[in-house]
Amino acid sequence: MKFLVPLHHDNFEEIPPRDGFGQALLELGKTNPDVVALCGDLVESIRVQAFAEAYPERYFEVGVAEQNMAGIAAGLALSGKIPFISSYAVFSPGRNWDQIRVSICYSKANVKVVGAHAGISVGPDGATHQALEDVAITRVLPNMIVVVPTDTVEARKATLALAKHVGPSYIRFGREKTPVITKDDTPFQLGKALPILAGSDVTIIANGQMVYRAIMAAKELDGRVSVGVLNMHTVKPIDAKSIIEAAKDTGAIVTAEEHQIIGGLGSAVAEVLADHYPVPMERIGVLDTFGESGKPEELMEHYHLGISDIIHAVERVMRRKNAS
Repeated sequence: MKFLVPLHHDNFEEIPPRDGFGQALLELGKTNPDVVALCGDLVESIRVQAFAEAYPERYFEVGVAEQNMAGIAAGLALSGKIPFISSYAVFSPGRNWDQIRVSICYSKANVKVVGAHAGISVGPDGATHQALEDVAITRVLPNMIVVVPTDTVEARKATLALAKHVGPSYIRFGREKTPVITKDDTPFQLGKALPILAGSDVTIIANGQMVYRAIMAAKELDGRVSVGVLNMHTVKPIDAKSIIEAAKDTGAIVTAEEHQIIGGLGSAVAEVLADHYPVPMERIGVLDTFGESGKPEELMEHYHLGISDIIHAVERVMRRKNAS
């Protein structure tokens, strides 16, 4: 196996990605007086508390009023501020999608929407709190950037990068501790996929915590199948060039995401391939169903988001490739 960038290869520390967001927000508070934060009564859970305590004059507690939060943020942005609005992803962008669409995206307001506790791994909170549709409903919006960082280090980098980008953006991450695979010197660029593993038989394109699982699947398949892994942290704008190159290099694609299989990363990749370079493809994601309460890892396995599921998808796509 050939790793293409600096990464942790074993003995992974596990940290919630939201910690990286909180760290970056505090850094931004120190360096940019225009950065402000709004939250829907979840400061501690989403890691906004440190910013709120350090810069109380730049923190706005909106309460359980996500639509109002989006409208306030749009006004702040249009007056020159850089607002980060944060809640659980089922509430923002879930409940305030209309305000995000009209007040933020239509107006090209420089608002950063932060959706925490996304995915099935939220666990015991159950279906009402497991955001599995948020990437689909944000990537369809004109002017919106959509980012799904793989770990806490990348979440920090993505937050800092989005603060510099002028325009609406959405960043999502889960609640649970996840393996830290990237390092401070691992490259990160908005809109540019990160090649992690070189392969010649098939490429796995993943984001969020599924990147770690894709690497583990590639390790298990090593010696039987040469697997490349591509971290597609930016879902919009999608890195079409890297997708097409991967399809040409390996002739088969597997996507893996902690999201509904409809409308997310897999759909975005399929659109690129259909337009430019069709190859056999398999998708790993939640299969058009709501979640349920349970332990995070048990839910990941139950909804076919495990390492073994990625391996089976690779085996399926290889059969299709070899039969064509």
